[in-house]
Amino acid sequence: MRTALNVQPVARARAPLPGGPRLSEACGELLRTVPIADEYADHRLVEVPVERPLCISLDGRSVATLWTLGASAEWLVLGYLWTRQFVSDVTAIESISINWADGVAQVKSRGGLAPAPRQAVPAWRDFAGPIGTDPSGKLLLGETLRLAPLPSRPVSRTTLLAILQEPLQNDAIYRAAGSVHGCALFCGGELWISVEDVSRRNALDTVCGWMALHGISGAEMILYTTGRLTAEVIIKAALSGIATVVSRKGITASCCDLAEKLAMNLFGHAARGRYICYAGLERFHPQS
Repeated sequence: MRTALNVQPVARARAPLPGGPRLSEACGELLRTVPIADEYADHRLVEVPVERPLCISLDGRSVATLWTLGASAEWLVLGYLWTRQFVSDVTAIESISINWADGVAQVKSRGGLAPAPRQAVPAWRDFAGPIGTDPSGKLLLGETLRLAPLPSRPVSRTTLLAILQEPLQNDAIYRAAGSVHGCALFCGGELWISVEDVSRRNALDTVCGWMALHGISGAEMILYTTGRLTAEVIIKAALSGIATVVSRKGITASCCDLAEKLAMNLFGHAARGRYICYAGLERFHPQS
């Protein structure tokens, strides 16, 4: 049976934070077979990922609609609320319950987290506005989001090469149908979890949701993604404390700038033993 989510024994052994939210275990169809005709007019059946809408209702107020494969939609919803700064303490959420028949994720808080009507999501959602520093020296994005540089973490070539081998063994949906992105979380060179979804944001939010639920600080963790690296990806990783990000694809200039300001290690075009180190060159040990 194909799965879009792989949780390794070392990760399964981690217990959720005491007082964390109760989660439903909703699941749905991941792949669907459709008839096609190719360039040679040959007719056959192929599999495609099943993308479905999921409306997040926070204390009765709709805050977002995500289009997702839904490999672990409860973690996705928690990760979305975490990386969008709706919540900074998972114990503030009482439960997350998903009903795929209605396409709704009901999120119930313990103290009322629904945002003001005039600001459905935080102001930095589009990462518009000035990028600078506040008086304390923290990175300031769009007037509301402040991020401090992350603790310096060296990366060795041995660890990087070990990471590049693992995702090739955990992309069942991509190999079956394509059209998805993947993210994987490592501690050193050891894989903890991997997830596939129709967007890299969803895959990353799912990883961040699992980390938040289990109280994983991210200080020792490394994120791998199949999608390109943008400022949004870097910010989401930084909010979960992840200082090293590795991508199979390329990067943007703003992504590189943010990684430098946040003391992060950034690798792109990483596949089959090849890679480019864009940020954190002084922390990369290519001979070890």
